[in-house]
Amino acid sequence: MAVWAYLYYKLGNNTWGRGHGNPFPPFLTIILFSLVIGTAISIIVGRKILAPITDFSKAAKEIAKGNFDIYLDESHPVNEISEVAHHFNLMVQELRSIETLRNDFVVNVSHEFKTPIAAIEGYAMLLQEENLSRAEHDEYTGMIIESSRQLSNLSGNILKISKLENQEMLTEQTEYMLDEQLRQALLLLEPFWGPKQIGLNIDLEELSYYGNEELMMQVWLNVLGNAVKFTPEGGEISVSLSRETDGWISAVISDTGTGMAPAVRKHIFEKFYQGDPARSAEGNGLGLPLAARIISLSKGTIEVRSEPGQGSSFTIKLPVAGGE
Repeated sequence: MAVWAYLYYKLGNNTWGRGHGNPFPPFLTIILFSLVIGTAISIIVGRKILAPITDFSKAAKEIAKGNFDIYLDESHPVNEISEVAHHFNLMVQELRSIETLRNDFVVNVSHEFKTPIAAIEGYAMLLQEENLSRAEHDEYTGMIIESSRQLSNLSGNILKISKLENQEMLTEQTEYMLDEQLRQALLLLEPFWGPKQIGLNIDLEELSYYGNEELMMQVWLNVLGNAVKFTPEGGEISVSLSRETDGWISAVISDTGTGMAPAVRKHIFEKFYQGDPARSAEGNGLGLPLAARIISLSKGTIEVRSEPGQGSSFTIKLPVAGGE
């Protein structure tokens, strides 16, 4: 544009000196010409820049209304705008997942509470009938007690996992013997594995650990309880505890139970997920998610290996801390 302005200036001087040609002064003509060209360029560039900003604004308004089915075009010629659109889409995808999880959580909580409450109401009504036999009376009261226990466990687990999900670090940590805690957990579960005549293969290295003793006991009870639940009569459960060469503490809990299909295995740490609906009365799908959250807060990891008919093996790794 500068070259054209210079040429026009030179030609304008020549024609102006001869008394004909452009009626405007050359300098004014150059300014007007520059303004026209500059305005055109600004409009073109502005549209390219403002258009995606307008799209961002519209998408943000839709998200504020609760609509997460939004997708921005990521093929913009400006790399920075394309990158912002990509991250915006990732954010919307994450929000959509959170919203789905929240909705599922509400539905599942409602369902889990409804089942024992309905059972309590039904058996309480049966107790009002006249001429009940002693056996019927004992059966109905027993079912009411069992349903009440399920309701209490469910509400307690929901409170625990809700509290832990809002925590960023563990409190009330102390140093204690981890191998002794595992033995105590097995003894507490003896009323469940004893009648099934499940064999125990125990190999526990003497190890001290610095952490929240109460919450870690919850981990062992949940994982071991899960192993006992799905191991048939006469089966075997193996529990080992050792210190790895890299300094981590490793606990492995294996069973000879029914095992899990890949589709089930990848969801077992999700709240309220139960791979076997036929056995839903035996739990509420919060035990393993609760254990996983406690391990995460302890800066550790929990993994599972399992195949249908070949049992399951949970590996829990904890960082060495405290006085070790």
